[in-house]
Amino acid sequence: MSGHAPFPVPARVCRVEETIRRSRFITTAARAPDAEAAHSFVASVRDEFPDATHNCWAFVAGPPGNTAHIGMSDDGEPHGTAGKPMLTALLHSGVGEVVAVCTRYYGGVKLGMGGLARAYAAGVNLVLEGLPTEMKVQRTRLRVTVGYADVDGLQRLLADREVIVQDELFGADVVYTCLVATADLSVFSTDVADLTRGQGRVEEVG
Repeated sequence: MSGHAPFPVPARVCRVEETIRRSRFITTAARAPDAEAAHSFVASVRDEFPDATHNCWAFVAGPPGNTAHIGMSDDGEPHGTAGKPMLTALLHSGVGEVVAVCTRYYGGVKLGMGGLARAYAAGVNLVLEGLPTEMKVQRTRLRVTVGYADVDGLQRLLADREVIVQDELFGADVVYTCLVATADLSVFSTDVADLTRGQGRVEEVG
């Protein structure tokens, strides 16, 4: 997945609530980097509102508007009145890796097919308006090997470049496994070479 431009993803969970013709609609959105994360978030909302009439959901687990990893459920509402309008709203939102669950408590007044579809889409649009986002930066995993003399310098470099260190191994040399922004790879490799006078090694790891 390297080479994609950064795109906005949810920074944290966001929730809105509205009452439409006596039915309560509680819409919760969160980040879902993959389908597994989306399904576990849906399950957590369902656990939170076990007595709700419906917990309908949709997710886009990929870049904005990308339909490779999507899912939706009407959760007992008439077919096409909940999951699909929710998914459509997500796909047009410009936000990636996002899941939304719309919890409905039925209030005794039927909304009709069109009314339901509008209510579920409105819930997603409302939660998206208030959703804080951050940019997802594509990262590449690297193994960086340096001598002990260069550890302090390398640690400063890793901090400056906002590199995510996953593992440090102290042996004959010091080996860091880290995630570097894909766009910074060549600059980072040059920096390591300069720092270590060409002694350091930078390798991509799968």
